[in-house]
Amino acid sequence: MTSIAPSQVSIPAAVVGVVVGVDTHQDEHCAAVLDHRGAHLATCTIAATPTGYAQLSSWATRFGPVTAWGVEGTGSYGAGLARHLTGAGHTVLEVNRADRQARHQHGKSDPLDAVQAARAVLAGTTAGIPKTSDGAVEMIRNIKRVKDSATKAKTAAINQLHAAVVTAPDQLRQQLRALTGARLLRACARLRPGPVTDPTAATKYALRILARRAQELQAECDDADRHLDILTDQAAPTLRAAYGVGPDSAAELLVAAGDNPDRLASEASFAALCGVAPVPASSGKTNGRFRLSRGGNRHANAALYRVVLCRLRYDPETRAYWTGAPRKACPRRRSSAT
Repeated sequence: MTSIAPSQVSIPAAVVGVVVGVDTHQDEHCAAVLDHRGAHLATCTIAATPTGYAQLSSWATRFGPVTAWGVEGTGSYGAGLARHLTGAGHTVLEVNRADRQARHQHGKSDPLDAVQAARAVLAGTTAGIPKTSDGAVEMIRNIKRVKDSATKAKTAAINQLHAAVVTAPDQLRQQLRALTGARLLRACARLRPGPVTDPTAATKYALRILARRAQELQAECDDADRHLDILTDQAAPTLRAAYGVGPDSAAELLVAAGDNPDRLASEASFAALCGVAPVPASSGKTNGRFRLSRGGNRHANAALYRVVLCRLRYDPETRAYWTGAPRKACPRRRSSAT
């Protein structure tokens, strides 16, 4: 384990409070302490383990009460440290990686990145309170990740299967070209290549392997869907009850908000997080101009887009709102559309 090695800087006699910036990595984290005026007090490196987190917390308090911690990568390498500090009652803020211009001007190293993280806390330019990742939404996020990867692999397998059918020997191609979707998969999965001694047998072998792979991946997706249906309904029954919000869309929106949605101050902040809030684009004599946001969580943005499309197609109240016609009350009913 990497031991704490604070820089040889004397601790000021009276410090109102300090901030700590942490540059996180897989095996070790580098931390820097700054006082309330921005003076660099010390730097240390600790192991990315629960013991190292406790040592870091104890070391930082030697310089005075810690006002806030700025941690990079709270959703990846810094997740464990962020959970430890939050559990100990500390204020943890997520810090974005320094931009290229700053790194070009000041250089790149772990201690410098830690100092930049602490300065972001003092300047108020952090990304806000990180997700806690310790509840139902974290469960949903992991299962959604499994489903997304299975869906991507299934699509790749099906694309390869279609390409193999196109270039298959004439007799085999004529046998399969009229089939689509699940019928094509079932037909290819039942192929018997026999000894692979000619191109036809090799093609049958490839088609059978790809079809069975796609079927297995579809089974994984179906199993993940069952879990997502239960978990999203338990975590946000009101959201699931909204027309057009199915398990997939609900999962994306919940993952964007996190296990601690109270970190979002208002509906406007959530809209900005999802990239659906208008962005000011005024300059000079052009005032009151806005443009579409291209930032935010693009998965949550896509989920909202799917919900809107579903409601515009099937919900009379949404269609009336879109066209500006007087809206009539319509019964709220559940939909599995995503």
